[in-house]
This record gives sequence, C-alpha cells and structure tokens, in this order.
Amino acid sequence: MISEKGNILIVEDEENLHKTLRYNLEMEEYSITSAFTGTEAIKAIDSEYFDLIILDLMLPELDGISIIENVRVKNIDSPILILSAKSSSADRILGLKKGADDYLTKPFNLQELLLRVDKLIIKTKKIRNTAASTELNTYSFGGNTVDFNAQTAVTFSGNSFELSKKESLLLKLLIENKGNVVTREKILQVVWGYNVYPTTRTIDNFILNFRKNFELDARNPKYFQSIRGAGYKFVL
Repeated sequence: MISEKGNILIVEDEENLHKTLRYNLEMEEYSITSAFTGTEAIKAIDSEYFDLIILDLMLPELDGISIIENVRVKNIDSPILILSAKSSSADRILGLKKGADDYLTKPFNLQELLLRVDKLIIKTKKIRNTAASTELNTYSFGGNTVDFNAQTAVTFSGNSFELSKKESLLLKLLIENKGNVVTREKILQVVWGYNVYPTTRTIDNFILNFRKNFELDARNPKYFQSIRGAGYKFVL
C-alpha cells in the first residue's frame, strides 16, 4: 500500500539494522521498499519513484557511491540519506559531492534519523509543489496556442480541441523545461503522481498525439522529441 506520507527505499545489507529501520519507518506510516544489494537498489529505483532513498555505502555487487552516480546521471531527484560506518570528513564530502542530501554515521540515534527523514521528505515535497504550481496560463509556439486554465488548444491549422488533465500536465511540464530532457521518472511523478507506473508506451502515446496535433510533420517532429534512453524534450 502506498503511503501519502512518503515512499522510502532502504538500501542496507545488514539484516538486523535493515529490519529495525523498516519497522520504525513503517510505524511512522511510511511506505517501505527494501534492497539488500546495489543491483537490487538500481532495479527498484528504475521501477518506482521514491520520496527518499536511505543508502549504505558498503554494499554487495555495487557500492553506494556508484548508486548515487547512477541516480543523479538519470536526473532522478529523490533525496538521498547516506547511512555509513565511514565517518571521515573525506567520506562525508565525497558522498555529498556525488549528490547525497544528508549523511549520518553509524551508530546513530534513531530519533535523529527519523527527524532527518521527515525534514528531507517535507522539504523536497515543498520544492516540488512550488514548482508544480508555477503559473503558466497560456503558451504559443509554431502557430499553436495552449490555454492551460481552460485545458484547450488551437493548432496552427485552426483546429481546436480539449486537453485531458494528464495531457495538460505533461504539456506544461515539457514546456516549462523547454530545451532540457525530462526523464520518464519525472513525468510519471508529476503527471501520474503515484509509484506503480504505467508503461513507457503510455507516455509515448501522449507524445505521438502532441506531434499529430501540433507538428507540421508528425514523422519529423520539431518540437516534441524523444531522447533514447533518457526521456523527452520540448524544443523551440
């Protein structure tokens, strides 16, 4: 069951500590997914969106720093809290430089961990909600005009039609990030807003409809581009 409070991935290979973390976070009403190896962590991250990743550095198969690099190169913005027995300044600096948001050394105080988890998730959700509420009422490109308030569009050929809520959200997300790749994970997080995602084909169909309606030549799109292995991009 997905929790409204937050969805957390625990990546920790020490079984007793993992069970303790899971139990206490579930008592705080978080939804928990477990991974005990680096490979399991990458698989989980590629299939779900997490509001927080709690990550050990010393893991079987793939270490924590490699996982952080993998997550950030995919532009996945889930906050990462490192839990590690490595307590040197150099280790802390490396983890934070690679893209972690916080670093807590073992052994740690459980109440401090829960406070840090809570603050990271609340802070990140506030940032996302602020970005999602950015006002973009109307937008014109290539002779097309989109009215996001009315969820309608008029194309370069003069045709007018209504947009579904998800079409409007996706179009707005792409336009607000024009020139930049928007990852599949980001699209699913913003547009669908839950953790068990539909297939990539679902997003592809939305993009195909945008091309059909807004592009002069849908087979050779100018505005709505698919970036293989990365995501989608709106280009002017």
